[in-house]
Amino acid sequence: MSDNTTHFGFETVREDEKAGRVQGVFTSVASKYDIMNDVMSVGIHRIWKEAMMDWLAPRAGQKLLDVAGGTGDISFKFLGRAGSGHATVCDITESMLVEGRKRAEAESMSASLDWVVGDAMALPFEDNTFDVYTISFGIRNVTRPQEALNEAYRVLRPGGRLMVLEFSQLPNPMMQAAYDAYSFNVIPQMGKLITGDRDSYQYLVESIRNFPDQETFLGMVKNAGFENAKYRNLSLGISALHSGWKL
Repeated sequence: MSDNTTHFGFETVREDEKAGRVQGVFTSVASKYDIMNDVMSVGIHRIWKEAMMDWLAPRAGQKLLDVAGGTGDISFKFLGRAGSGHATVCDITESMLVEGRKRAEAESMSASLDWVVGDAMALPFEDNTFDVYTISFGIRNVTRPQEALNEAYRVLRPGGRLMVLEFSQLPNPMMQAAYDAYSFNVIPQMGKLITGDRDSYQYLVESIRNFPDQETFLGMVKNAGFENAKYRNLSLGISALHSGWKL
């Protein structure tokens, strides 16, 4: 049992409690998760994910590990762009994977897809296995994000690429204040209307505010061993892409 504490939204909890609490959130919202993403971001999350693919530039034959991959949309986009290859969707919440498997793309791409229940901080894969590691709007839910980045480095082959898409911080305090007002007042209410679950979306909004800013997270990527590490802001910094290479 851990005596160390961490954030669960704005609540302080024991580290050994967080994963279970996060699983509870995503189990609760799994069946409406994709719809809620569209409503919450007014569809902009789709543009961000396309920007992620543009920078990633998937190539034929590559092996992708998509951690916190949920219902599979990053893996579907990756395989579509690559033309051939393999994607492993890994998520700690089985019900999210179950929802992903129901999608039409999962059926058409089944020969190139694996769905694996696994923890980002202790991945059930050998060293030097994958060409690309992605995690999209997932790393802020990990109890110890640095450990997840260290694991990403371990499972990537030399020459492998890390790409993280995550909510981040706006550089202008007035813009940040306006965005916070929207996040805290509108999103939990949307969550209640669409999924019947206000509390899970309150947590998700709070977790965004607790996540390190762009430069701090860039330092964490470098600490894991990644080189040529860079980031790009999306929508002025509402979200950001971080990229690094295992060289």
